[in-house]
Amino acid sequence: MPRTRYATFAAWMAIGAGACLALLTVLTIGLPVLVVVLIAGTLLIRRAGSMEHGVTGLMSGVGLLLVLIAYLNRHGPGEYCQTTATEQHCTSEWSPWPWLIVGVVLVAGGALLFREAVRDRG
Repeated sequence: MPRTRYATFAAWMAIGAGACLALLTVLTIGLPVLVVVLIAGTLLIRRAGSMEHGVTGLMSGVGLLLVLIAYLNRHGPGEYCQTTATEQHCTSEWSPWPWLIVGVVLVAGGALLFREAVRDRG
């Protein structure tokens, strides 16, 4: 039974990360991602007992995506240029700190709430 709880938590994490990705990329790939997330969420909701750890998994999933965004912007804020032997490529990056702080708080908060819920259930 404990393995099922962790698998359900991980599934809700994936749905949370996908929902956050759909929201942040709504003008590009967001709508197809949202369709996949809604289908997966519907299937997971129909499973008995899956909502027990749904919110904590969603929190952690959103936090994981925010930590990834912080990592991708690790050279920011400002312009970051990469030079090779044949070309130079510059990108504008945001500050990673707000993304990292909110992401870590959500991941840690979701994990701690999940741990407490598992401990209370026994």
